[in-house]
Amino acid sequence: GLKTGFLLSMAIIYFLLAIPFRSYLQPLIVMLAIPFGVVGSVLGHLIMGYSLSLMSMMGMVALAGVVVNDSLVLVDYANRQRLEGHSAFASVSAASTRRFRPVILTTLTTFGGLSPIIFETSLQAQYVIPMAISLGFGIAFATIITLVLMPCLYLMIEDLRVLLSREERISEPLAQTE
Repeated sequence: GLKTGFLLSMAIIYFLLAIPFRSYLQPLIVMLAIPFGVVGSVLGHLIMGYSLSLMSMMGMVALAGVVVNDSLVLVDYANRQRLEGHSAFASVSAASTRRFRPVILTTLTTFGGLSPIIFETSLQAQYVIPMAISLGFGIAFATIITLVLMPCLYLMIEDLRVLLSREERISEPLAQTE
């Protein structure tokens, strides 16, 4: 059931992102942070000496929604800059510098809020610690990747779009003359 719920939540997140972006590729850029969050969760379990459990997996499903937020903030700001007429590189640079502090603060407050649970030693907390580890370490790792990878992916998609539009313009006169 957890696998089905995860896949359903990914589909819902994709469609909710595709509507405001009016794009099929940009939601994929935003959602690409999710696997890196899962890697961070697994690394967190290794660092803390916990094995993966059902609660860890539930934490990873919850992490998917939280991790998307950081990428969304960057891509949305870059899109707004593009609408104002800035180049793709200038838009991504502005998004990375102007949204750096909100992204980092979101991560630090989330990890800081979860750290008392992560480092709790009482027997009552042993049940929820794996979920807190998944969320805390997952968002910390995904944020680092998001700040580096998302601008690169945004520029790659923009370069691909420009390349494809050039090929269409080049091939159109040939098609008309034949």
